[in-house]
Amino acid sequence: MSGARRKEEPQPSHPQQHLVANGGGALRGSVWGKALRSDSAWEDKDEFLDVIYWFRQIIAVILGVIWGVVPLKGFVGIAIFCLINAGVLYLYFSSFQQIDEEEYGGTWELTKEGFMTSFALFLVIPSPLPFQLLQLLPVE
Repeated sequence: MSGARRKEEPQPSHPQQHLVANGGGALRGSVWGKALRSDSAWEDKDEFLDVIYWFRQIIAVILGVIWGVVPLKGFVGIAIFCLINAGVLYLYFSSFQQIDEEEYGGTWELTKEGFMTSFALFLVIPSPLPFQLLQLLPVE
C-alpha cells in the first residue's frame, strides 16, 4: 500500500453535471435565483418555461384566495383573473427578463404556457378554503 496511488475521480467538465449528481439541490436554487434576477440568461428553454408555469400557478392560488375572501364572482371575477394572470406574466417575461419571445414561439406561446392549469386551480381554490379558515377562528 505504500506505493499504491489512490485513483482520483475525474472532475466534471461542466459545473451542472456535479450539481445534478448531488441531487440537483443547488441547481434548483439557481433556477429560482435566475427567475428572480432581472435580465437573466436562459440557456435551457424548458427551465424558463417551467418558471413561467410555476409563477402562473402561484398567481392563481393567491388570486383564488383573494377572490374567495372578497368574494368576487361571475364573469367579472374570471375576466379580471385572466387579465391579471396574463398581464403579470407578460410584464415578467417582456420587461423584467427581457427575453426574445420568438425563441419560445412568440408572445402568445409564452402567454398561454400553463394558463389552463392555473385557471383550473383558480376555480378550485376560492370555494371552500377561506371559509374553512374563517371557521377555525375563535368566536367570542
